[in-house]
Amino acid sequence: MKFFIPCNEANHTCDKNQYKDASFMELVKLNIHLIYCRACRKYTARNTKLTKLFRRSNVTTMPLDQKMALKERLRQEMSK
Repeated sequence: MKFFIPCNEANHTCDKNQYKDASFMELVKLNIHLIYCRACRKYTARNTKLTKLFRRSNVTTMPLDQKMALKERLRQEMSK
């Protein structure tokens, strides 16, 4: 099994880990990669910080009915 992965795969695994979608083996490969790649360590640190900031914020989304009404209004305005 290949334990050394390229940076793009490491970044993809880091993103997957952010959403708890990375498998155990992917995390092992990522951690091995992070031992020797400074750029990916920085990417992972920034990604982790962004995730923590987002989770701590009290972001609320627009209700679905308002979102659909806004989309319809935009469609009507654009078709004029």
